[in-house]
Amino acid sequence: MSGWSSNSKYAFLGSLRSTAQMISYEVAIGFIITTIILCVGSFNLQYIIEQQKYQWFVITFFPLFLMFFVSGLAETNRHPFDLPEAEAELVSGYNVEYSAMSFALFSLGEYTNMLLMSSFTTILFFGGWQSPINLTNVIIPGVFWFSLKICFFVILFVWLRAALPRYRYDQLMNLGWKSFLPLSIAILTLNFSVLTTFNLLPY
Repeated sequence: MSGWSSNSKYAFLGSLRSTAQMISYEVAIGFIITTIILCVGSFNLQYIIEQQKYQWFVITFFPLFLMFFVSGLAETNRHPFDLPEAEAELVSGYNVEYSAMSFALFSLGEYTNMLLMSSFTTILFFGGWQSPINLTNVIIPGVFWFSLKICFFVILFVWLRAALPRYRYDQLMNLGWKSFLPLSIAILTLNFSVLTTFNLLPY
């Protein structure tokens, strides 16, 4: 809406890119989360964290974690998938006509989205607020571990901006539709088949 209401071709093209990118990678993220929920047997985030008491899901579902993290980068329009805001082609993308507080709200939304994806990655794959090692003698609150893991992913988001070159738009779409979507569906189907065959469904 912001790109369309700007009455600028650059902003409109940036908003179309952003919409297509979000839809493309949300499908893969949905199948990845469905696989986790299928194996845990609950939508409750606290229960998902409790199931990772002895082993984090990043070890069990490492390919899913990689796909989820890369999809999170694309979903939040972060580098190397920041094509809706490509300065070389679109000046600044959908927010090219905005300044002052309006521009600050766009930035605030983007960074909040980054924190949300980091939190989801921590909850689904890194045991949430649980400590990585069994500290029997030292009492460290779970909020500390949760915050530490979120900070790690936020730093990773920022570091990737300096480390990786930007993708081409056709490469971005091919990665989402031709690689991540078939892989996430295949892993979901494989997990469901194994759980059903050996009667291991948790519900």
